[in-house]
Amino acid sequence: MRDLAAELADIERQGLHRSRRLLDSPQGAHVRVDDRDYLSFCSNDYLGLASDPRIAEAAAESIRHFGLGAGASHLVSGHHRIHDDLERALAKFVGLPRALLFSAGYLANLSVVTILAGRSSDVFADRLNHASLNDAMILSRAKCKRYAHCDLAALESMLAGSDAADKIVVTDAVFSMDGDIAPLSGIARLCERYGAWLVVDDAHGFGVLGAKGAGALTHFGLDSAHIAYVGTLGKAAGVSGAFVAGSEQLIELLIQCARTYIYTTASPPPLAAALMKSVEIMQSEDWRRERLVDLAARLSRRLELRNWRLAASQTAIQPLIVGENSETVRLSDALATAGILVPAIRPPTVPKGSARLRISLSAAHTEADVDLLIETLQRVEASIS
Repeated sequence: MRDLAAELADIERQGLHRSRRLLDSPQGAHVRVDDRDYLSFCSNDYLGLASDPRIAEAAAESIRHFGLGAGASHLVSGHHRIHDDLERALAKFVGLPRALLFSAGYLANLSVVTILAGRSSDVFADRLNHASLNDAMILSRAKCKRYAHCDLAALESMLAGSDAADKIVVTDAVFSMDGDIAPLSGIARLCERYGAWLVVDDAHGFGVLGAKGAGALTHFGLDSAHIAYVGTLGKAAGVSGAFVAGSEQLIELLIQCARTYIYTTASPPPLAAALMKSVEIMQSEDWRRERLVDLAARLSRRLELRNWRLAASQTAIQPLIVGENSETVRLSDALATAGILVPAIRPPTVPKGSARLRISLSAAHTEADVDLLIETLQRVEASIS
């Protein structure tokens, strides 16, 4: 029998123990956590929409008219008209024929990969993909092959050497712990050349990349019937859930066969109503994406440190590479003492020896917020050195 206490003690010894903080305010750049006020660089609320009163009012209005719970799965009696309206709006937004809602991005990735891949398939995955994509390819029972991060030559070599009946390439669009963007144009060309499906998890790009925030496919100008696009609705969109967009046939196959869709209660209709308003705001308020670009450039330009390195990233995710687990935790704790929340990210979320602070920027931040983070990091470094 497993010794759970020993396993937990080992996690503690490795500096990998994690604790939950209690949030007592709306999500935003400034939050109240554990009875204290902080400047936060913790959330994925990239556009500052999580506490937007217009979105909250859309949800409240829906509750007043239709209640809260969906009451059943989509295929029984839980598919409300607002769900259908949102799917149509999302498909139009990202420029694909059809979209399908899921309760979470994890469920969306599990569905699309296991539907496209099976025992006779080869799945090719970037080594830094999100855990949901890794779990999905294992559950598919396909042969799993992981290529070096963003390495097109390695991917092509694997594709050329595959004689599988079906080939599927899966990749994040924006990598969640590094903030870099996958070379999707090159990956799409390889998929076309070798007859492979491309699954793009755009959890951190939807709402941020591309014209009006339409996402990574628009950013790269990609259009193919053999792309499955996964967008997350709990990050830049500020609400909850996810969607898969693609061809009519792909979406219909998911409806008929995807287990995480069929056997899950539909998300509450008020969330769909909130997301309808969120999609409207994302498309009309370009200043939010423009501010993110400006803040990322400001941080990169002004932050000067001797011992730690800000990784190259043009997105809202700005990783500060520290290296050693305990030092990373000490740095995060020192910032928290100074009133700034930045999470310490450690293995297995990132490779061993690359523990980091994951600085998440938001359109809700100001230049003064970023300057305070810079000044505090430089002061903390001087005190720790």
